[in-house]
Parts: sequence; C-alpha cells; structure tokens
Amino acid sequence: MPNNIEILTIEVGSTITKVNGFNLLSEGGFDHVAQGFAPTSIAQGDVGIGVLQAKADLEARYGGPIGHPETFVNSSAAGGLRMTVHGLTYSMTARAAREAALGAGGIVKMVTAGELDDFELDEIRATHPNIILLAGGVDFGEKTVVLKNAEKLASLHLDVPVVYAGNSALRKPIHHLFQTAGQEILIADNVFPDVDVLNIEPLRHLIHEVFNRHIIHAPGMAHFAELTHWGILPTPGAVLRGAELFAEELGDCLVFDVGGATTDVHSVTDGAMEWATRMVEPEPRAKRTVEGDLGVYVNARNIVDLAGNSEWETRLAELQAMPATERERELTRALCLFAVGTGAKRHAGVVTDLYTATGRKQIVKGKDLSAVKWVIGTGGALTRIDGGAAILKTICTGPGKHLLPVPEARILLDRDYRFSALGTLAQAYPDDVKATFRRWVELEMD
Repeated sequence: MPNNIEILTIEVGSTITKVNGFNLLSEGGFDHVAQGFAPTSIAQGDVGIGVLQAKADLEARYGGPIGHPETFVNSSAAGGLRMTVHGLTYSMTARAAREAALGAGGIVKMVTAGELDDFELDEIRATHPNIILLAGGVDFGEKTVVLKNAEKLASLHLDVPVVYAGNSALRKPIHHLFQTAGQEILIADNVFPDVDVLNIEPLRHLIHEVFNRHIIHAPGMAHFAELTHWGILPTPGAVLRGAELFAEELGDCLVFDVGGATTDVHSVTDGAMEWATRMVEPEPRAKRTVEGDLGVYVNARNIVDLAGNSEWETRLAELQAMPATERERELTRALCLFAVGTGAKRHAGVVTDLYTATGRKQIVKGKDLSAVKWVIGTGGALTRIDGGAAILKTICTGPGKHLLPVPEARILLDRDYRFSALGTLAQAYPDDVKATFRRWVELEMD
C-alpha cells in the first residue's frame, strides 16, 4: 500500500476535471506521483461528482487511498467573469484594463473609449456583465469624462461590482457616487498612472478576488472553496503564474494551450533591446490572449471558415474530441497547426512603417516575442497527439512582419498537463515550483 499523498491539486475545467497528486522532495521541488481524470459534471448539477470520479481514477492509478492532502483548486467551470471595460483612450487605459482582465479570469465582452453614449449603455445592459471595469486618465490628469462615465454606469443600477482603476485623484468622488447608488465599488491602483507606465498587477489581483466569489456559483463549487484556504484560482491565471515562474527560473517563455473551444497564448518576456526603442505602446511582461474562434473541436467550424479549406469542410463530420484513428488525429493536427500559427501572429507585435516629415520610420505595435527562449505546449491537442513539437516549431521563424520567436527557441511539451497545477501550487510553494520546472527541463533536454 503506497503512502498518503501530501498535496492534491484539483482543476475543474469546462469539460474535463483533472486531479494531480504531488509529494515534496527533500532537495526541493515536487514529485508528481499520480493523476486522475473525469468528465466535469456540471450537467449533473454538482461539479463535485466529477471531482470524486477523478479522485477515484487517481487512487486506482496510485494503488490505494491518498489520505487527506493539502488541497489547491483552480477552475474554469463557471466560465470566466463577463466583463465590460470602459476607459478614456483605447490605446492607453482601455487596453491596459483589458490586459489585466485577461490574466485574472475575465472574459472581456465589450471595450469602450471616451464618453459612453446611449447605444453603449444599452449594450452594457444586454451583455449582463459579472463585473464592470472603469478606468481612465493618468494620475491627476483628465477628470470630466471619467466622472461622466461613472455617473452613467451608476444610473444603470446593475447589481454587479464595479472596479475603478483610473485617475487616483477621482477615487473618493467615484467611491461616493457608486456607494450612494447602492452598488459595490472596488478601488485598484491606476492601470496607467503616467504616460508609458503600465501597472496591471494590482488590478489583476482585485479581479481575481471577484472571480473567487463568482466561481463558487458553479453548482457544487462552494464545497471546494472550503477545502482550501488559498481560494480558487481561475485556470488561465494559474497557467500565467506558472509561466511567470518558469521564465524567472529558465528564461523568457511562450505557452500555448490549444483546446476544443479556444486557443490561449501566454507570454512572459520584455522583448529584445533591438525593438524596444521602436515600441509605440507599453506591453506587460506577462501577457495572455484568448482566441475564442480557434478551438479544434467545439469551434473547429470557425477554423475551417478562416482557413477556407474545402477538404477540412468535407471532413468536419469525422472530428472527434479524443481522436482514435490516424485519420482523425491527422485532421486535429491540421486544425491545431492553423490555431497555433494564427494565435501566435495575433499575440505577437507587428512591425509597420510610419511615414513622417523626416522620412520613413519603423514602429512596433504589440508584444515582441523575439527574445523568447522556450516555446511550451500544454493542453490535449498539442500534447496528446503526435506532432505537437513540430507544430510549435513552425512559429519559430524570427522577426519579420510579426515579432515571433527565433528558430533557436527550444520546444517543450507538457505531456502530463501539469502546468496549471504547478501555477496553482505557486501560491504557497513558488520556490518548489521553480525547482520542478528546472528538473523537468533537465530531463527533457538530457
């Protein structure tokens, strides 16, 4: 009979629930000792059913009961927070607020810049947001438009929290305005306190707190909130945190999670000095983009339409969530290749020419990926079907129109799907997570 497992991570996904058992190593890091899977049981009215099934699967693989391990939870079972984001200028505060939301479990459904009009207010109502994000103005700068937007948002009387992350000089009047309207108001540091200064981490933290409250409304999730004193992390936030620690230990990285519904791309890099002077807008070191039209199963039709591939069109009926035959795998592989290539170009910065009075000048808009040392694949489509490493290598072409990773970038596949689990453990064990990443790379590169 094996010993009890010390640490358990639970990931309640939208379709699959995964549990991972870990033990701490005396030399630092984690020993990954067991894993279990089960369908997520939202349709049965209680996600706990799927968790118990996944734990039973883990115990069967492990060879016995696991005891009562320290437990960590991440989830995307209730979906992300539907958010509307309202800033002063799109290129500054609205974009910065959107970056913060995407790293904290938010699904941005609407972004506005400038004073809200009646049509936009109607759209906010129709969106039924779980949270409203109001930003705008550098510290002690523009006030009028931001205050007007606050008044208009308060007049909607929506029973959802409002997070303010704009001009710090307006914190007191905006807090008073929403408090008087009977609407919850949360205050974060300004996401754009000064020109070309991006400050998104405090806002990410606050959105994560709201996510924690929201996620327990998935049927049965409240019980799991009681199992851990670390709270429930949004799964994309866990992956992003894992990527940050990987980059701290081993160098800049780019992480792809190609799923049935979306392709998530995470990058942790400051870019290369060569392109830094040509950047026209600041970018966060840790960035996440979600491509909702690039799924290889649920949203495969979108890929077929984007690619305009008639052969894929005729073969869509063959598509399987878990391909069993080589023909099925070949189709999923082809869709995955398109998703990775398209997702990489959307995430990466673009080099363009700007014509000025003194002549042509090259500028960069977006994230410079040319300093990335590691390109990592996680999720089923890249790791469970042969060819994932070759797919990731296709985007390592170096700077051109898009600032992509260089050909020398090294490829890693998270075949055991541990990246989000380790990102969740980073709340308590950041040094051990980094040691685990280092040992993983040493084994892969040996």
